Amino acid sequence: MARWERLLGGLIFAFAVCGALAACARPAGPPGEIRIVMNEYKFDPGTIRIKAGQEVRLVLVNEGKKEHELFIGRNVIQEDGKPAGYQESFFANLPRPQISGEKFEVEEEEIPHGFVVFLEPGGKATVVFTAPTTDQVVQWEMGCFAEDGVHYEEGMHGTLIVEK
Repeated sequence: MARWERLLGGLIFAFAVCGALAACARPAGPPGEIRIVMNEYKFDPGTIRIKAGQEVRLVLVNEGKKEHELFIGRNVIQEDGKPAGYQESFFANLPRPQISGEKFEVEEEEIPHGFVVFLEPGGKATVVFTAPTTDQVVQWEMGCFAEDGVHYEEGMHGTLIVEK
């Protein structure tokens, strides 16, 4: 067998193996589904992007040893010199999100706190909503203000970007 025939055969075999492995790969979540892992003291991923008008499913998972919470808003407020929430809530002008899961609680208050999801260690919650429509890129912040703002101060905040 000529050298080029062996090389060609090897390439065909490699492509066949890659194709078989890709077919067996675990499928990604449905479009618009974003998994956010909460841990001490971060969100992973730290930045998420969603499309305006898109149905979004945020799957929140607390893999930490402490309770964590998810606020989405802008303009951090201070109470007694500590970060305590946002002046503007992402969900303020949206229909109430659907939420399901285990080991979680939801709190809805007037600003400054707004819509908040609390997750116990090992908790999981799915928050379903339709992203607001916009004709420009809009940036929001995700934050955890547990333990009188300590989680936020330790770096537990990230970015949510709504794209047109």
